[in-house]
Amino acid sequence: MQKPIASRLSKLVTGLMVSVVLLALCSAGARAEPMPVRVGLDAEFGLDNSTSAQAVELGLRTAIAEINRAGGVLKGRPVELVTKDHRSIPARGIRNIEEFARMRDLVAVFGGRFSPVVIEELPTLKATRTLFLVPWSSADAIIDNDMQPNYVYRLSLRDSLAMPKLLQTAHKRGLDRVGLLLTNTSWGRSNLAAAEKHAAANKHITIVQTAWYNWRDQTLVAKYKALRSAGAQAIVLVANDDEAAVLVREVAALPASEQVPILSHWGVTGGEFTRQAGPALNKVDFSVIQTFSFFRADQQQLARFMRSVAAVSPVRRIEDIRGPVGVAHAYDLMHILAKAIDRAGSTDRKAVRDALEKLGPYRGLVKHYAPPFTPSRHEALSARELLIARYRADGVLVPADD
Repeated sequence: MQKPIASRLSKLVTGLMVSVVLLALCSAGARAEPMPVRVGLDAEFGLDNSTSAQAVELGLRTAIAEINRAGGVLKGRPVELVTKDHRSIPARGIRNIEEFARMRDLVAVFGGRFSPVVIEELPTLKATRTLFLVPWSSADAIIDNDMQPNYVYRLSLRDSLAMPKLLQTAHKRGLDRVGLLLTNTSWGRSNLAAAEKHAAANKHITIVQTAWYNWRDQTLVAKYKALRSAGAQAIVLVANDDEAAVLVREVAALPASEQVPILSHWGVTGGEFTRQAGPALNKVDFSVIQTFSFFRADQQQLARFMRSVAAVSPVRRIEDIRGPVGVAHAYDLMHILAKAIDRAGSTDRKAVRDALEKLGPYRGLVKHYAPPFTPSRHEALSARELLIARYRADGVLVPADD
């Protein structure tokens, strides 16, 4: 009777040893696959006619592919992008931020185009101490938010830079009497404050009148005509693609004697503006502010970017890039974040936030940052990067002479 018992014990011990070995192998295999470091993107993916979220995503994925090919961050951990759609609705954005804040190993969230959404998210960002990076939206209040410490950093345009540039461009063209046509949102109000401040300090510029419109308005021509009647020689427009296309079609239908130049903020570049405006765009004097153009990029940096973007998308030419500022800003900002993660040596958001303010110079696609951010400066761009662009007949946005 002893042999069967001994045999069973032997088999049991052998089985246990095999299980231990298999468990050890599984554990080793698990260790061979390092946990990803996550970054979030909270943007307007589901908004009709919008391409801005997709532009930011393309810039992020291009940079992430380069970072991961070079070994990732924190000595071998890959970067992983997690996207959420707020459809330009602030309540959705707030919910997205709350979900991102609870996500393990998520170091930062990138935002989309719409300043009003980001402004509504600020209290949640403050409460959760979520590091938030801005590659597109431009309202001053996004950075000037009274957070202590401030967890928001921007590599994008700022309204208090945009409006002076647009008004200065009008002045250079001999158009000193301007009308403002603004969206009735926090973004529009941010631009009004910036325009009035610039006009107060530059007496040769006169804002003859301000007109407001609401999102999804189906006509703007009456407001345009009212500004002309008030003496406007040019219109400074703050609009996104939908309303701007409505205006362009209506202005193109007017007699040439009733048309004045339109100088636009860059919200128009975040959607299907040229398609919606159609042939009317070629009949209107329309300019738009930008911070960057791929047509003027450093050739070495551009060649690197074009090789990388081709590996993650169908883009093969500069002309294929939609929402160019969103792509370029997100690309540089992701590389800057990766450097901060490595400097922090951790995915702890406070440590990464602090590291963002201590980075050395970095040569990016948009510019040479020396450095990108400091404790007192959470804006990576300045007035030196601003340029005016126009749409070619084929709908491609190119730098203008002024």
